[in-house]
Amino acid sequence: MILAAGRGERLRPLTDACPKPLLRVAGRPLIEYHLEALSRAGIQEVVINLCWLGGQIREAVGAGERFGLRIRYSEEGSVALETGGGIFRALELLGEEPFLVVNGDIHTDYPFADLRLAADELARLVLVPNPSHHPAGDFSLEAGRVVEGGPLRYTYSGIGLYTAGLFAGCSPGRFPLKPLLDRAIAEGRLGGVLHAGHWTDVGTVERMAALEAALSGGSR
Repeated sequence: MILAAGRGERLRPLTDACPKPLLRVAGRPLIEYHLEALSRAGIQEVVINLCWLGGQIREAVGAGERFGLRIRYSEEGSVALETGGGIFRALELLGEEPFLVVNGDIHTDYPFADLRLAADELARLVLVPNPSHHPAGDFSLEAGRVVEGGPLRYTYSGIGLYTAGLFAGCSPGRFPLKPLLDRAIAEGRLGGVLHAGHWTDVGTVERMAALEAALSGGSR
């Protein structure tokens, strides 16, 4: 699942008329980098959630044939449901097997095919070293499990492998993902892995410009 419903407030005015996943970096929409990487990883079916200017995403990506994918869409209406609510709404399309989720506004070389769940995990997150714009991080890692309060903290990359069980007890509507992750941490059932490779959160005009310079220079 690619999360693509958000408004992209920090990227205004660029996102006033263009949804964030369609912003072009090095001549290509951000979402295309994900779709090609997912296809290379052997993934065949993708769900994309839509809200802000979602019709543009649907028109640009279509049914996924040119990427070797089957793409379906989860419409969220006039108000985005946040990450938790958006994933929960899409569960009927995602099925019962574990599913990969990736934020539509990141750029990374993480090998999606490498992400695997341990038998008792409700989810597994990909963490990255803290970028300058998020120095405090989000979580710690201990023996392959995500924990709170460890000596070293890392940033959640926006990439994770999830199970429907993480959303047990949820109701339809708008809600964040973090409380569900906190519950899984408390149960000792949230796995994690550290990715030290390339990762960019394309959340501001300045970071998008830096990524443009890196990709145009052939460094990725």
